[in-house]
Amino acid sequence: MSKHADRVHAFLEEALATGGYAPGAKLPTERALSEQVGVPRSAVRDALSVLEARGVVTRIVGSGTYVAERAPPLAPSGRREVSPAEIMAARLVVEPRLSLLIVTHATASDFERMDACNRNAEAATDFEAFERWDAALHQVMAEATHNRLIMDLYREVTEARDRTEWGDLKRRSINAERRAIYEADHRVIVAALRARDSMAAERAIEDHLKTVRSNLFGG
Repeated sequence: MSKHADRVHAFLEEALATGGYAPGAKLPTERALSEQVGVPRSAVRDALSVLEARGVVTRIVGSGTYVAERAPPLAPSGRREVSPAEIMAARLVVEPRLSLLIVTHATASDFERMDACNRNAEAATDFEAFERWDAALHQVMAEATHNRLIMDLYREVTEARDRTEWGDLKRRSINAERRAIYEADHRVIVAALRARDSMAAERAIEDHLKTVRSNLFGG
């Protein structure tokens, strides 16, 4: 499943980056994309969920999927660089506090998207795919607050994670055992959110981020 979703993700990113679809343009249907890329429709849905979480596309029930009118750049440039330590500090302040908004406002569709991120992360066969679905899960969680300001702010965090320094540090810090721990943490977080237990979710998110911080920086 992960390889199929990654193929769709790469196909759409290239099409968007090269102007294949202009802002506001309607994308082909899931069936059409599935046939065009040669993957199951479930892989198309998973890839679209990631792009939707990043604000690149907008899905309208009963109408279809559209390129966002003001889609954020796929490779942000000209922005002030931030360090991995700054990213981690910001995440520890922000992410655990999102749990109350998530359990209050998240829909069944939001939880399905979280499950898709976890499923594809666990099926990933390389670091890049795992990291992409890991980041997507946290972005989907921010989207599940249904607070537009938080959604926009958290996209900055997701974009910062895409930059080389964070990725290189994460790659050096991760191994099979740590990846398994992250995957288990993610399942616990989503289960607590789905149970509408904001306190348990907040603790799980904070514990997870502290584990990541320790693995990245030691101590």
